[in-house]
Amino acid sequence: MTPFGVRLRELREEKRVTMAQMAKTLQVSSAYLSALEHGKKGRPTIGLLHQICAYFGLIWGDAEALRRLAELSHPRAVIDTQGLSPKATELANRLAERIGDLDDSRLDALLAELRDPADHDGPRF
Repeated sequence: MTPFGVRLRELREEKRVTMAQMAKTLQVSSAYLSALEHGKKGRPTIGLLHQICAYFGLIWGDAEALRRLAELSHPRAVIDTQGLSPKATELANRLAERIGDLDDSRLDALLAELRDPADHDGPRF
């Protein structure tokens, strides 16, 4: 699951709507919504993101937080270190090698270090 997928499921559960109901209203397939929730599809289009915000009545900060979560939810992140320091390249490659071995407490510590305090990414995992 991606951060966006987790939040999308939370919003659906809060509103007590099924995936089928939401998909029908948004004119997308239930399979597509399921793939978004489970991280099997990349980020939603900006148009669909606007529709989702309208569907749940999200405005201002809440809509921006959902947009930011969508940005942070690409299941195949690529880090371009060209032109950066050798340490940046090493960090990117070590993270790529070891991310699957990190437990939640290590992931939380790394995320806390990397998050911008002004960034409103929504729920903290």
